[in-house]
Amino acid sequence: MSTDTDTGAVLNVESGSRRAELVRLFLQPAAAVVLVGGVLIWAFSTELDALEVVTLNATTLLRTTWEHVLITAAVTVLVVVVAIPLGVVLTRRWARRIAPIFVGIATIGQAAPAIGVIVLWFLLTQQEGLWAAAIPLTFVSLLPVLRNTMVGIQQVDPALVDAGRGIGMSSFTVLRRVELPLAVPLILAGLRTSLVLAVGTATLALFVNGGGLGFIIDTGYKIARTPVLLTGATLAVGLALIVDWLGALAERYLGPKGLR
Repeated sequence: MSTDTDTGAVLNVESGSRRAELVRLFLQPAAAVVLVGGVLIWAFSTELDALEVVTLNATTLLRTTWEHVLITAAVTVLVVVVAIPLGVVLTRRWARRIAPIFVGIATIGQAAPAIGVIVLWFLLTQQEGLWAAAIPLTFVSLLPVLRNTMVGIQQVDPALVDAGRGIGMSSFTVLRRVELPLAVPLILAGLRTSLVLAVGTATLALFVNGGGLGFIIDTGYKIARTPVLLTGATLAVGLALIVDWLGALAERYLGPKGLR
C-alpha cells in the first residue's frame, strides 16, 4: 500500500513540475512582449525632444536590435564550433591530463570583465566591427558549453560504452551514437547559459563599433534622456528573455526522446 502511495506521489510531483515548466514556457515570451511593448508605447507616446527623436525611431531601433541579434548569433556559432569539439577531445583518455589547462583558460575568460577582454582584443588586433566584438565575447561565453560537454560525456554509464564496443562499434561510432546523444541535454543547458551571457555582454560591442543595443543605452546615458536609456535597456532585457526561452525550447524538444 505504501509503495503505491509513494509511486502516486512521485507521479504527481513529476506531472506538477511538467505543468509548471509548460506554464513558464508560455509566460516567459508573453512577459518579454508585454515588457518591451509597454516601454515602447510609453516612449513613443511621450513628447520627445529633437535629441530623443534622432535615436528613438523605428529605423534606428530595428537596426540596432538586428545588429545585437547578429552579434549574439556570431558568438553562438563560434562557441558551438570551438567548445563542443574541444570538450569531446578533452574527454578522450589521451587528453585528460591537459583538460584542466583548457578548462582553466575558459574559466579565466568568464571571470574576466567582458569590457576588458574586448579592449585587449582591440589593442592586439586594431580591428573594429561585428567580429571584433564577437571573437572576444566568445572567449567570455565559452565555459558553460565546454564544461557541460565534458560533464555530459563523462557521466555516460561506462557499461553503455563497453556494450557499444562489444558489438563491434568503433570509438567514433560509440561517441556519435551513444555518448553525444546522452550528453545533449547538458550541452543544450550550457548553450542556453552562453546565449544569455552573449546577449548581455553584446551591449559592449559599441566600444569597438560593433553596433547593437549598447548604442541606444550609451546614447541615452550621454545625453541624459531617460526614455532613450530605458528603451535600450528594456530591448536588451526582452531579447535576453526571448533567447533564454528559445534555449528552454531546445532543451525540451531537441534532446533524446527517451530523456524528455
